[in-house]
Amino acid sequence: MDKARRHVAIVDDDPGVCRAMARLATSLGWETSAHASGEALLDAMTSETPSDVLLDLHLPGLQGAPLIAALREGTAPPRVIVMTGFDRPGARAACLAAGAAAYLLKPVSGADLERLIGAAEG
Repeated sequence: MDKARRHVAIVDDDPGVCRAMARLATSLGWETSAHASGEALLDAMTSETPSDVLLDLHLPGLQGAPLIAALREGTAPPRVIVMTGFDRPGARAACLAAGAAAYLLKPVSGADLERLIGAAEG
C-alpha cells in the first residue's frame, strides 16, 4: 500500500491532540480521520477502513486492550499504535498482548510515526 492510499485514524478525546497528530500524519503524506472515542471509531469503521490507528490509551468508554481486541476482529484489521501520556504498570504488556503493533509515550514524534507506519508501506 503506498503513502497516498494509507489511511491513519487518530483516536484521542483531546481535540488539540487530534489536530496535531492529523497535521503530522498529513505532512507525511497519509490520509487521516479523527475520532473522539473508541465507539466513534468503531462506528466509522462501517464506512471507512483505516490501515493504521493511532490510539490514545485513556479514553472515555471503550479503551485499552478491549478496544484493541475489538479492532482486531475484522477481516482486514488495522495496525494499532497505542500512545499515552500516562503510562501505567502493565499497560504496555496488556496492549501488546491484545494485538497492538507498538506502544508509545506522548509526545509522539514524526520520526516515530514514519518509522512505524512508513515501514508498513513497503
